[in-house]
Amino acid sequence: MKISEYIASQCGNPRGVIGRIMTWSMNRANNVMYKGIVSELNIRDSLRILDIGFGNGYLEKLIMKKGKCNIEGIDISEDMVNAATNNNRKYVEDGYIKFGIGDCCSMDYEDESFDVVTTMNTIYFWNQTDKGMSEIFRVLKPGGVFYNASLTKENLDKVFYTKSGFKKFNEDEYKKLGINAGFTKVDIKPLGNKYGLLVICEKGLE
Repeated sequence: MKISEYIASQCGNPRGVIGRIMTWSMNRANNVMYKGIVSELNIRDSLRILDIGFGNGYLEKLIMKKGKCNIEGIDISEDMVNAATNNNRKYVEDGYIKFGIGDCCSMDYEDESFDVVTTMNTIYFWNQTDKGMSEIFRVLKPGGVFYNASLTKENLDKVFYTKSGFKKFNEDEYKKLGINAGFTKVDIKPLGNKYGLLVICEKGLE
């Protein structure tokens, strides 16, 4: 396997020592994107959040610093389930957070289970992008919101290891994905001087 393919695979499924190092470095490089999500959230005790591809649980720590709520996270990496649990041990033990193995393209959650769904730099790796978007729409309550933070296509194209294993989307394509999944409104906000994008998909009340 080429080094570029190995790095790409670690981005999509972090594992082992290299996976832990990569998630740590991505936390810092993409901090403006994490903060972009957190700034949008209206935290309350009854809020139910699903975080897709939580990595080492960095976003969960930022959310809990803002206010307590209920978070469930799914990730395809068992190593990341362990890392995120260790990094958020108190919140897990207190029952605020639950991490587990899962794939957004096929979720076991009942319809209309969550107020908010979040994800950071994962959509590039979904096996079935349309199916993942439809599943997110399904598990959101009416009036719920999906926050998708991702690097711009232009910035992804600058990185050598994104030439394989990454699906890249421009703003129009993100909007089309949201509308096709059933979302009634899709807004896009630039993050970090256009370093990344925050795609905000709103589910209608009816």
